[in-house]
Amino acid sequence: MEYYNNILEVIGNTPMVKLNRITKDIPALVLAKVETYNPGNSIKDRMALKMIEDAEKQGKLKPGYTIIEGTSGNTGMGLAIAAVIKGYKTIFTSTDKQSKEKFDALRAFGAEVVVCPTNVDPEDPRSYYSVSSRLEAETPNSWKANQYDNPSNASAHYEQTAPEIWKQTEGKITHLVCGVGTGGTISGIGKYLKEKNPKIQVLGVDTYGSVFKKYKETGIFDKNEIYPYITEGIGEDFLPKNVDFNVIDHFEKVTDRDAAIMTRRITREEGIFVGNSAGSAMAGLLQMKDRFKKGDIVVVIFHDHGSRYLGKMFNDEWMRDRGFLTNDKITAQQLIEGHKDKPLVTVKESDTVHEAVSVMRKYNISQVPVKNAGGETFVGSLNDTEVFKKLIDNPKLGEKKVSEIVQAPFPYVNAESSIEEVSQLITPQNHAVLVKDLMGEVHIITRQDIVEALC
Repeated sequence: MEYYNNILEVIGNTPMVKLNRITKDIPALVLAKVETYNPGNSIKDRMALKMIEDAEKQGKLKPGYTIIEGTSGNTGMGLAIAAVIKGYKTIFTSTDKQSKEKFDALRAFGAEVVVCPTNVDPEDPRSYYSVSSRLEAETPNSWKANQYDNPSNASAHYEQTAPEIWKQTEGKITHLVCGVGTGGTISGIGKYLKEKNPKIQVLGVDTYGSVFKKYKETGIFDKNEIYPYITEGIGEDFLPKNVDFNVIDHFEKVTDRDAAIMTRRITREEGIFVGNSAGSAMAGLLQMKDRFKKGDIVVVIFHDHGSRYLGKMFNDEWMRDRGFLTNDKITAQQLIEGHKDKPLVTVKESDTVHEAVSVMRKYNISQVPVKNAGGETFVGSLNDTEVFKKLIDNPKLGEKKVSEIVQAPFPYVNAESSIEEVSQLITPQNHAVLVKDLMGEVHIITRQDIVEALC
């Protein structure tokens, strides 16, 4: 029989996957190290287990102890899984900018989660760093993992992740691209790779609001660089000991918006469901595309799983609220969101003009689709401007059938048609378009829907 003794033995040996669509304009071969295959769905499982096992060997962590850590979510998940198997309690502190899904996942494993404010200095007693240290001091028989300064973090990647990458690329890797948070992943992998081949370029991805890039380039820790940012899992407002600036050749900064948009693109264009830090790393890779030439082998780390960002980067409303969804991405389906639950108002060609005007007045609409007498198909349309003109010319027209003044039917658009495609069809002669939603229901899109979407 072939089986593992427990879930911890499943950690590691994650696949390397070629990227095709997003990287089509890059001459190099770009491979993603997909760390979502770890049991906790992130690369942090590796170092979480390593930190625990090293602490056990050193006598710092004993049976019945409580593990305490400040985490953005993924390290906490790795620690929580190991704690379940090994019989430890867990308490995690985190920041209020992290996704709710991460907290829910930690609690699912029996962890206690303390949420702290994001926008405070690391030394502030309210920060998740400080709160985790205070909890360690107050909790008997506890151990703080301290992933930022714990050398076991980088060691895990030096001993496990890096040899896997070397083997999977047959030692042909030329560039490593990796988001930088605690620094353990990029520093551990980078150290191993440079020992194998000093020519390999180790490229770190940073975020605006973080201190890494300027410190690397100038040696100055500039607090003016620090401000709140949305991107999760990378960047810091202090210098963790695990960040080995001598190993990292270059830092590339990526905006919150570019990271969020790329997170969605990876899923939609490559079919790999990954999280925000992977989006940032991939966006950074594209920004650095001039560094790569034909024959190069570029490995990018996909750190964690997209399921932890369903309420954020994969939520259209959340993206729009932050200005991350640009207007050119708005589709016909999105234009009807405000009234998709309301039935389409129509009139029949057999109705009188008076009856049609009454319907338009009742629902306060300026145009209406016209169906045949049986109500099965759309045969035309009416708009109040044209109806008004014809009634002025002939006041008795109100008693006539709609069929006598019906205009051309509104054109149909696909649910995925862009806002530009829709707006081009709405003209002085044609006041609306029709669209079928995914359930087959027909809805109308007017100029007002477009104005509201743009504003």
